[in-house]
Amino acid sequence: MPTPVRARVDACPGVFAPHDAADGALARIRLPGGVVTAAQLQVVAACARDLGDGAVHLTSRGNLQIRALDRDDPVLAERLGAAGFLPAPSHERVRNILASPLSGYRGGQADVRALARALDEELCARPALAGLPGRFLFALDDGRGDVAAEEPDLCWRALDASIGTLLVAGADSGLRVPATDAVDVLLRAAEAFLALREADGAPAWRVHELRDAPARISAQLLRDHRSGSETATSGPFSRPDGDHGPVGPIAQDDGGRAIGVAPVLGELTAAQMRLLADLAPSAVVTPWRTLLLPDLPGPTVGALHRLRVAGLIVDPGAAALGVSACAGRPGCAKALADVRADARAALDAGLPAGRRAHVVGCARRCGSPNSPHTDVVAEADGYRVDGTWVPVGRLAAALRGTA
Repeated sequence: MPTPVRARVDACPGVFAPHDAADGALARIRLPGGVVTAAQLQVVAACARDLGDGAVHLTSRGNLQIRALDRDDPVLAERLGAAGFLPAPSHERVRNILASPLSGYRGGQADVRALARALDEELCARPALAGLPGRFLFALDDGRGDVAAEEPDLCWRALDASIGTLLVAGADSGLRVPATDAVDVLLRAAEAFLALREADGAPAWRVHELRDAPARISAQLLRDHRSGSETATSGPFSRPDGDHGPVGPIAQDDGGRAIGVAPVLGELTAAQMRLLADLAPSAVVTPWRTLLLPDLPGPTVGALHRLRVAGLIVDPGAAALGVSACAGRPGCAKALADVRADARAALDAGLPAGRRAHVVGCARRCGSPNSPHTDVVAEADGYRVDGTWVPVGRLAAALRGTA
């Protein structure tokens, strides 16, 4: 794929470099591996309540966002830093690490949780890698193919408990990498990407944007590698449970209890965040805008009841699991509609379970899923649903297929 023409530098938002939106500054909080402790959830909830608009948004990379901030107010960074969210300010925007959310709890070929922690630590310890683009994405897949399907730039995917394959922009490199070497190989591949980008003079943000980058990175690593098979066997990759991750009660392999939770449109109130923190010692934010609450200390039935009462989704058949949306008005100046309000109205009117739709305010289609879905784009006084214009009042009918 040819390198896109980049007219500006990568401005992917962070805490120290927020994005200026129509409703104020937007800060993205990186969660390597998606892991966040109960105490940290409480801090984020308080920041959203005190400094933002009271809501916390889940992102498609397993991170958190707070909107409507004052970009000149240092309090957010101070609070998040004290809570352990910012261990390396110089690398803050490049700590983009997905890990299979259920790894170590249920299924999978390998437990990648420790690898995710080690990758984050080693990434932050290499000064040159602070130069990675903010959109560059690492992934550690425990063998089930879930995060490998999210189009990471570099991914170690387990083949069994001790060895995995390196994927470069989704392509099997042919390199078989022991779990003990996975972190080092991923970081050396990232360094090779930076070197190729400099050699080509191309301001690429992702591996696939550089000329023959997957093959060139793989060749470099294969020359340096001294062990393992070179037979490409991995794939295909698949997303879990209808593209939203596990939702509802989950029996852990160790006998513990977990619950998969989904906020409507991926948006949590500060009160809902505090409830999550009260129910479990930690949470895992998934790239499908859901959360896993593992190792529940109390009965699952009581936790499920409290989550439902709080307006959170714990029914795997809920129609709302299939609907997502961009920020829309008033937060985005480019949006032509309040897409979140319109999406909620469509849900209230009744939609079929299993229908995947993404509602956006303009042709940029921010936040669109990588998987097949109904494309809903705002236009003047209505929406174009998979290419067919419908008025706002008929959006629910169009999504039901009865417009």
